[in-house]
Amino acid sequence: MIEIALYQPDIAQNAATSVRLAACLGVTIHIIEPAGFVWNTRDFRRAGMDYIDQADIVRQPDWETFLAEMSPRRIVLATTHAETAYTAFGFQADDILLVGRESAGVPDHVRDSVAHQISIPMQPGTRSLNVAVATAMITGEALRQTVWQAG
Repeated sequence: MIEIALYQPDIAQNAATSVRLAACLGVTIHIIEPAGFVWNTRDFRRAGMDYIDQADIVRQPDWETFLAEMSPRRIVLATTHAETAYTAFGFQADDILLVGRESAGVPDHVRDSVAHQISIPMQPGTRSLNVAVATAMITGEALRQTVWQAG
């Protein structure tokens, strides 16, 4: 099944919104540490509501551990640097969808280690979407291609 991975998330509310998304869609979500906030802050709990307790959350201590544990699964990075639109990409049922930090995306060494990279086409003059919104859009498309149409 499709899974989500948040690389060192900065903002508690966005991470919690993505956790809520994962709970509602029944997908596992990985939090690749360190996060830029204390895990169970009030803002995190408020944004995630009671869905945090329903989500399958895997906290990963760092990128290297995450990468080793996910091998040989395919990791698909959402990045503004990619030329392939997420709607033109062929998702596989066991893909892991990786999104970066709100403030900086992922560092070069992470981007260089991920073979599959996608973007969300945007209007000229815009930089990026909210990470939780981008995660929802891409997860929805991945599930549409792999689960919802198949079932």
